[in-house]
Amino acid sequence: MQGINRAALLGAAALLASAAADPGKPPLTAQTATTGGPLDPDQQKLIFDTADLAFEIFPEREAIAGVATLGFTAKAPVRRLVIDLDRNLPVSAVAIDGVALPRSAWRNPQGRMTIDLPRQVAAGGKVSARISYAGTPHVAVRAPWDGGFVWAKTPSGKPWVATAIQGEGCDLFWPCIDYPTYEPKRVDLHITVPAGLGAPSNGVLTGIDTLADGRRRWNWRVANPTIHSVALNVGPYRELKAVHTSRFGNQIPMHFWYLEGNEAKARGLFAEFAPTLDFYEAMVGPYPFAAEKMGVVETPHLGMEHQTINAYGNAYKQAPEGFDWLLHHEFGHEWFANQMTVANWDDFWLHEAYTQYMQPLYGRAREGEGRYLAMMRAGRARFENLHPIVSGTPRAANLVSDEATGPGSDIYFKGAWMLHTLRGLIGDAKFGEIMRRVVYGRSDPAPGNFTSRFATTAEYRAIVNDVAGRDLGWFFDVYLGQAALPELAETRTPGRLALAWKVPGGGDFPLPVEVWVAGRVQTLAMANGRGSVAVPAGALVIVDPQSRVLRKLPGDGGS
Repeated sequence: MQGINRAALLGAAALLASAAADPGKPPLTAQTATTGGPLDPDQQKLIFDTADLAFEIFPEREAIAGVATLGFTAKAPVRRLVIDLDRNLPVSAVAIDGVALPRSAWRNPQGRMTIDLPRQVAAGGKVSARISYAGTPHVAVRAPWDGGFVWAKTPSGKPWVATAIQGEGCDLFWPCIDYPTYEPKRVDLHITVPAGLGAPSNGVLTGIDTLADGRRRWNWRVANPTIHSVALNVGPYRELKAVHTSRFGNQIPMHFWYLEGNEAKARGLFAEFAPTLDFYEAMVGPYPFAAEKMGVVETPHLGMEHQTINAYGNAYKQAPEGFDWLLHHEFGHEWFANQMTVANWDDFWLHEAYTQYMQPLYGRAREGEGRYLAMMRAGRARFENLHPIVSGTPRAANLVSDEATGPGSDIYFKGAWMLHTLRGLIGDAKFGEIMRRVVYGRSDPAPGNFTSRFATTAEYRAIVNDVAGRDLGWFFDVYLGQAALPELAETRTPGRLALAWKVPGGGDFPLPVEVWVAGRVQTLAMANGRGSVAVPAGALVIVDPQSRVLRKLPGDGGS
């Protein structure tokens, strides 16, 4: 375990102004504000093996100090390390393989720090960098939509601190390579907090050290964490815990850290943990982090999918559907974001569309098709249809989430509707096999026979074609590759209704459509995008009576 050097941390902290940061301050460079942007050529030469992260949190000054020890393997000869770290956290010392470097050996003008190595590291060689830093970290204006620290107070006036950094990346508070595939195999965290406060975090708690002055150091170890999910949480927490026996026969620890004073409400939410966990295991497969925990922590912001320590700030409000949608949604990301992580943010929909779709499916499991359809239709009001869900080229996260440049919320609600349509097209069995292969890399996942993985839209499409037994490129070319929705043109003549798909970009779109005619449902195959059905005089006709297909309807936004 890498211990915290108290003198070094305080010495670095002396570089700080003591005044608290205003919301959104200190400002970020364009480099730091971007996560998943182009890698430096020297970063591409590295494998990120491990990170040992020692933090001390100073709530009264809204400041932090840290010592990060990072381990890399070189894939090609390398003479310098290029590491992302917000320049608002000045570096006071760097050591390579235990040997201190002179101050002239590193520089960090824009948030991408360059360290000159004392020697070239050969291909296959290992190198370790110990970086001591401190500063006033960027404050989130509106977490979790804006990344940074949240410095808050509990109702009793005690410090309450959280991080949420998905849109801006790990470099907001720890040195890393800020790209989804640079996921360390192991991260150790040592979080020192003032007396009376707790620091629940990712993975397994390996111990709590009480220091001479009453401060406590919480020590955690997590395997293969997504880099944006490493999280700090500090507050006067109480803990609920239990062990769940899964449908696969293994034991899963469940932990909920809640604020003092909220015990009754916390127990009500904690009662949802096991049913939520069981639903996901039944629907998708084994909980990926059973060896660590199912963890949730109450936070001063709404929520975030921090691996094994999901942030929860929904004020214990159940949705009309009878369950806490936020708990359910963020927990779904343990499968769709943390077990399976996109290789580039252009494929962000693989995280959000699937997790968004899980809530209506849970409503269906609880109350049937009526609840499912009501929840699906509620999401239609959120469509934008301004940009394609996938551009086909690598993109930073902010370019995807910003509706001025990318699909924005369409990766959630429109993506969920695409999955709804896909499930109707290929059936539940094949839909489930696709999920398992995308999430686990295999169709027969069981505890212990899989590891975390990265996925792409191209791989997803190949898996769908393989499982479906036919090329569904036409389906994804429209729903993922075009901004506008397909339209279903209706032409009525005496005794007949003709339907024709009109799709953006042209081309075939043979998506079957159900038609309700005089109390009887018929399915039109729509070969070549066209079909027709006989309609007796005066008969009532409803096209797509069960809302099974994603298509343009009156009131849809965008194109």
